[in-house]
Amino acid sequence: MKTDVTFPSNGLRLTAHLHTPDTGTGPWPALVVGHPGTGVKEQASGLYARRMAEQGFVTLAYDAAYQGESEGEPRGLEDPAQRVEDFKAAVSFLTTREEVDPERIGVLGICASGGYSMAAAAGDHRIKAVGTVSPVDVARQFRLGADGTQDPAVFQGMLDAAAAARTAEARGEGPQTFQLFPDTVEQARELGGQHGVEGFEYYCTARAQHPRSAKLLPWSSVDRLAFFDAFRFVGLIAPRPLLLVVGREAVTSWMAVEAFQGARGPKELHWIDGASHVDLYDREPHVGAAVEKLTSFYRAHLG
Repeated sequence: MKTDVTFPSNGLRLTAHLHTPDTGTGPWPALVVGHPGTGVKEQASGLYARRMAEQGFVTLAYDAAYQGESEGEPRGLEDPAQRVEDFKAAVSFLTTREEVDPERIGVLGICASGGYSMAAAAGDHRIKAVGTVSPVDVARQFRLGADGTQDPAVFQGMLDAAAAARTAEARGEGPQTFQLFPDTVEQARELGGQHGVEGFEYYCTARAQHPRSAKLLPWSSVDRLAFFDAFRFVGLIAPRPLLLVVGREAVTSWMAVEAFQGARGPKELHWIDGASHVDLYDREPHVGAAVEKLTSFYRAHLG
């Protein structure tokens, strides 16, 4: 069963879908499910929330602050500190629900939320297990590129543009944004290779596009990301368990490996053969394989 709910996060109202199992009686173990950067709860996080509810978990898929149906201006802002707070606020909300056992709450972060979920769990001991799918530190991705080989001058140029945008906003010129996705799949391939094509096909075609999914990013997101490090305190998650589910073909997998190396354990890096980063958002049989692994992980550690 899906219920529309809202909850506060740092003074902003977040909108979410609460999924409850169709069989058995609560209180159940619960999962906070976070979406990829630019995503919304109706996309990958909603899919995983539904699938995990079918496995006997209460799940909460929410729109991050400034995004989707949630409150916050400017629209589309990617604020790492707020994103981490959103996870903690979602946990707080679940502790108030009679369907949920507050001692059995975990998190599931997809893509950028994979990094944010690790950062949230490092400082919030109410989170008993951390699962991720295609996890990345979005700040590393901006600084170093999806494959880790980006010329440092690229990000320095983005910081120049972000500084100019803040000045323009101070002078009353309104929110300054830039386009996240190119206009055509050919441009996506030229700019980002196959990874760029996959992102374009997911977010900009009938495959999974959604009118509330962000297509523009405020420039002020960039300098907020400059100093963020989602993996800096991953070691603090221990002795709680960490699972990283990663596509064998994902160009972003180096970030999952880096997070895994920094974790103290118990930890597991689980590879899905044949899957790219974006394949794990919605494509079978890869999602099914990920759900199977996540189910066994959470059942073992949340009961």
